[in-house]
Amino acid sequence: MKTIAQERGHKWLASAGLRPTRQRLALARLLVGDGHNRHVTAEMLHAAARDAGEGVSLATVYNTLRAFCDVGLMHEITVDGTRSYFDTRMDDHPHYFWEDSSEITDAPVEDLEIARLPSAPEGAEVTRVDVVIRVRRVAAA
Repeated sequence: MKTIAQERGHKWLASAGLRPTRQRLALARLLVGDGHNRHVTAEMLHAAARDAGEGVSLATVYNTLRAFCDVGLMHEITVDGTRSYFDTRMDDHPHYFWEDSSEITDAPVEDLEIARLPSAPEGAEVTRVDVVIRVRRVAAA
């Protein structure tokens, strides 16, 4: 009998037409099994999989996250040239990047206003605008 987390993971994969391999199901369960959205790095997800007793290599985690992005299950958020986070929340929304903890969290979308975007270059179209607001905690006075 499937657990609720397994069922959520299976439905999530099926919604994008992805074949439910053992590795995909294991990672999907960790990402969406509790019904909450996640911001993860490949390393974070690999550690969670290892802690859950799943035998999944880091390379498989990277490849699976890319596959999830390719079919529209997740977005990749690049914070700088060396750090990518993967987000299961698919609506357009900004993020806070906490410099002191290297954590990424959702920022309130209702407070963001983009008045105008530059036109896309000839032969191209804008597909997405990512807004990452870098913040750090301040010492209490």
